[in-house]
Amino acid sequence: MSLILIIDTSTQNCSVALSKNGNLIDSVDFNDNTYSHYEKLPLLIKKIFLKNKFNIKKLDAVAVGKGPGSFTGLRIGISSAKGICYGLKIPLISFNSLEILTRTFLNNFCIEDNSTLIPVIDARRMEVYSCIYDINLNIKEHTSAKIIDKKTFSGTLTKSPCHFIGNGSPKIQKIINNENAFFYDKVYPFASSLSSISYKYFKQKKFENIAYFEPFYLKNFVNKNLNKLII
Repeated sequence: MSLILIIDTSTQNCSVALSKNGNLIDSVDFNDNTYSHYEKLPLLIKKIFLKNKFNIKKLDAVAVGKGPGSFTGLRIGISSAKGICYGLKIPLISFNSLEILTRTFLNNFCIEDNSTLIPVIDARRMEVYSCIYDINLNIKEHTSAKIIDKKTFSGTLTKSPCHFIGNGSPKIQKIINNENAFFYDKVYPFASSLSSISYKYFKQKKFENIAYFEPFYLKNFVNKNLNKLII
């Protein structure tokens, strides 16, 4: 048996799921647009175990969204995941949060087979974290931070319908007007979308080194109060 706790806190959505042998047991999400993950995440984890009458000590692994995304959200989610793994001496599995966002989208929408999927997480100002997948989740362009202008994604938009997924899509919609562009700003990374793939990774022992694992910030985190970079 493999009982896996799944966490993603890369956006304003705080998402927790519990799966057993690749099958989703339950999931809970909280999103009030305030990024209150520090307060809510421990409560959601406690709630999902109590509701389903599982003992957290029976966990076999924790899977977590590693980013990119909200710096604070990622630190909270990953610190919680690592703490549980350390305490229970169980492995840690990680996923790119843009992949989680795309898997969530595919679980909820039917689109054309020739579609291009472009998950976009807000990176403030006119910037987004993004990558590009085909409908089978093959990577066509790796994760990067992009500054949005009228030329951004222009080459991709000429080839196929492009589905911009996530809270970064409104700033793209304001600038890019193209008949191949479709926007889904209310889709967030749901931990429940990883129930099957996290079990696959568990069987393959695709684990992180807990001692050295850090959030995938993509950009340097700047603490404005200290006026210096925190590595």
